[in-house]
Amino acid sequence: MPDPMQTVLGLCSFTHDSSAALIHRGRLVGMVEEERLNGKKHTKQYPERAIRWLLDEVGIAAADIDAVAYNFQPHRYFGAVPAAAKYLFDEATRTRALPRATGFAKVGRRTLDRTRVFAERFPNSFVQPVRHHRAHQVAAFAPSGWEEAAVLVVDSLGEVETTTIAHARTRSHMGSLALRDVWRLHDPASLGYAYGAVTEHLGWRRNDEEGTVMALAALGDPARFRRVFTDGIPFTGDGFALNPDLFGLRVLHSGWPRLTAGFTDRTCKPRRPDEPVEQVHRDLAAALQERTEQVMLSLAKFARARTGSTRLCLGGGVATNCVAAGKIAEAGIFDAVFVPPAPGDAGTALGAAIAVHGHIPERTVGECYLGPEYSSGSAAIDLAAWPDLHEQQVDEDVAEHLARQLADGVIVGLFQGRLEAGPRALGNRSILASPLKPGVVERLNATVKFREPFRPFAPMVPAEHAGDFFTLEQAAPFMSFASAVTGLAKETIPEIVHDNDTARLQTVTAESNPFMHRVLHAFGKLTGTPVLINTSLNIKGKPICGTPEAALECLTGSGLDALLLEGRWISK
Repeated sequence: MPDPMQTVLGLCSFTHDSSAALIHRGRLVGMVEEERLNGKKHTKQYPERAIRWLLDEVGIAAADIDAVAYNFQPHRYFGAVPAAAKYLFDEATRTRALPRATGFAKVGRRTLDRTRVFAERFPNSFVQPVRHHRAHQVAAFAPSGWEEAAVLVVDSLGEVETTTIAHARTRSHMGSLALRDVWRLHDPASLGYAYGAVTEHLGWRRNDEEGTVMALAALGDPARFRRVFTDGIPFTGDGFALNPDLFGLRVLHSGWPRLTAGFTDRTCKPRRPDEPVEQVHRDLAAALQERTEQVMLSLAKFARARTGSTRLCLGGGVATNCVAAGKIAEAGIFDAVFVPPAPGDAGTALGAAIAVHGHIPERTVGECYLGPEYSSGSAAIDLAAWPDLHEQQVDEDVAEHLARQLADGVIVGLFQGRLEAGPRALGNRSILASPLKPGVVERLNATVKFREPFRPFAPMVPAEHAGDFFTLEQAAPFMSFASAVTGLAKETIPEIVHDNDTARLQTVTAESNPFMHRVLHAFGKLTGTPVLINTSLNIKGKPICGTPEAALECLTGSGLDALLLEGRWISK
């Protein structure tokens, strides 16, 4: 039985979204993505800075780590080689057999080499590789606080698995975990692979800008290409499949196309990133999103039937598709749906650590603010390096001051407290704006975020007022669900309503984020509407600002009006 007091370091490294998490003496010390500290979005680098911060937090050294939990198991790749090859030995695709089989073997050897690197860096530790989907499952379930739930993980690829359903339970003794797999789907059937392939075809970066395609989908007509995706992603007696006539088989080599000539013939030629977005691209995105939602709903129903649970935890990269998650939450399949703050690969560092630890540590349940914080003292940066900035003393309550500035139309960056885990800013590294100002979305997209004009912005609202504006009948603390909006929202805050009459909301409580809860109520008293626009403190192509220096650079390099940096009001 695992020792609940052992010190476990969880790692996601050398693939994408590198991160680290640390459990020490039964407590979750923290979890942070390396990109927030090195400034390189989706970095694959070994999470050196993240690990250093975690060790410094509790004053230990690398030699004090008892176990290193890595989010991949090398031996599963070697077992996949015969299976990988068997899909390809037919006349149409025979030439791809060798790269596919050798690709899996190459990745297996590389993964094995990485575990040896970890053993050298942490000389007194036991390196424990964790099955990728197991890490996702634990990361999805452990923060929920539930005693049992169905767990559905949907991503591109974890070793050989792409989609899994498990039944998770906690045992009463120190929150120990028990997960039982009930169903698995293997490559090449991969919803994440398909979504990424079409994202790339539409001119955006795969594994980065799928959210842009999801937003674009609201502007299109799915009927135009509906048949392409029912043919391309057909339902089977046991899940779904990818049609190799439309989706090229994965060969784990960047030189092989993910979509076939047949797909292009039935849709459109690939769009270059610098080309305009046309109706054909909107329609293709709409059909892809519609099929994604259909598959996710089908999988959710399957998870309910196979586990008998009335609650569902979602994990994996596809779980970040908030529209699909919202459809599941509002479908009535489950009494409640939970998506953790970091459902993608970055979160597997936490999942792997808890899986090896064997118990749910303190500070895991319901917690998203897991990264570094900078006190007012450590954030007391000399502004001499930024001659265009000046600091104004705030004489009134800081929350009241911020609310008043927002009500006046000022767009403010907020840097306070511990850094959020996961892809979405949740009130500690945010850009805030009033949704009551006409044209604020256009201004945010054009001059602050430097992104496509059709991208919507998420609202944040006190949990006790969410029902006035949104139909989602459950909490959404991590901005995980797109909800239909009420008539009041359409009338009073149309700026946050997307073209499909939804909004990706964040519900805030006094317990989850006391400062933002106060700001929202103060803004509500001033305007009559306790809702703010909340987007991440960064510009397109850059990660969420993890350091004060990055936040100041965001202020100077964008159309932000001001930055509230640990209580310091800094403006241009």
